[in-house]
Amino acid sequence: MRRRELIVAIGGAVAWPLALRAQQASLRRIAVLIGFPQDNAEAQKWVKAFLDGLSPLGWRPDTNLHIDWRFTSDPAQMEELAKEVVQTQPDLIVSTTTPWTGAVLRETHTIPVVFAAVSDPVGSGFVQSVSRPGGNATGFINIEASVAGKWLEVLKEIAPSTARVAVVFNPKTAPQSFYYLQALRASAETLGFTVVAVQVATTEEVEAAINDLAKIPDSGLVLTPDIFTATQPRLDLIISLASRLHIPAVYPFVFYVKAGGLVSYGADNTDLLRRATAYVDRVLKGEKPEDLPVQLPTKFELAINTRTAATMGLKFPASLLATADEVIE
Repeated sequence: MRRRELIVAIGGAVAWPLALRAQQASLRRIAVLIGFPQDNAEAQKWVKAFLDGLSPLGWRPDTNLHIDWRFTSDPAQMEELAKEVVQTQPDLIVSTTTPWTGAVLRETHTIPVVFAAVSDPVGSGFVQSVSRPGGNATGFINIEASVAGKWLEVLKEIAPSTARVAVVFNPKTAPQSFYYLQALRASAETLGFTVVAVQVATTEEVEAAINDLAKIPDSGLVLTPDIFTATQPRLDLIISLASRLHIPAVYPFVFYVKAGGLVSYGADNTDLLRRATAYVDRVLKGEKPEDLPVQLPTKFELAINTRTAATMGLKFPASLLATADEVIE
C-alpha cells in the first residue's frame, strides 16, 4: 500500500469511532412507563400516540432517542421497576397513571419526570401547585372536578329513578378517588343522589360489591380512573355484572364502552400522551419541569353503547345521542 493510501486508511479508521462516539453522545435516553400490561389494547394506543407526538418534534427512536418501555398495572411491580429505571439514570422519565408516577417520585427527586393520564397531582404530592410545580415533575392530568358532576348528570338522564350511587375503587391503585368523591358528593346534593364509597382490593370483593348493589333498588354505579378496575379480569367482570343485574353504570373512559359498558365520559388519554411529548421535547432541550405548568385536559369524549342499553331495558335520550362522540350499536 502506498504511503498516501495508508494515511487515508488510518485516518478513516480513526474518524469512524469518533463519529460513532459523537452519534452515541447525541442519543438521548428516556424511560416510558405505561400503566397497563404490554398486550393491552389501551397500552398500545398510548404507545402509538406518544410516538406520533414525538415524530413532528424531530425525535426518532434509536436514531436520536432511546426509549426504555415498561408496562404493568401491578403497583408492587411498579415499585420494583421504578427502582430499576432510576438506577439506569435516564435523561427523563415519562410516567403514566397515578400509581406509576408515585412510584417513580419516591425513587428520584432529580431526574426530570413528565407525567400523563394522572389525576390530582397536587393532592398526591407530585407537584406543589398546577401553575408552579416546584420540583422535578410536571405533566398532563386526565380529569378535573367538573367531570364528576357530568358523570352524575349522564346517569340521571339514562336512569332518572336512580337515587343511590356506589363509587367502586381500589384505594391502593386509585388514591385519587377520594378527590373525585368530594366532587361527586357536592354535585349529588343538587341531583338528588346519595353517593357511597365502596373500597375493594380483590376481584372477589369487586364481584361481591356489585352483587350487593343490585339488591338495593334504584342503585347506580360510577367508576373513577383506576388501573385495578380498568384491567382484566375486573373490567370484564364489572361490565358483565352491571349489564346482567341491570345496574346503570358510568365509566371514565371510552374503552370501557367498547368492552360492553353502558356509557363513559372522560378525557382522551391518548391525546394527553400525544401532548406530553411537547414537554419531553422542551425538557430534553434544557427547560426544567418546575418551570412548566401542569396542563389540564382539553379533549373529552362521551361514548354510549346502545346495544348494552337495550339489554338493560334502557334508552338513551335523543339529546345524549346527538352529543355522543362515539355510539356503539
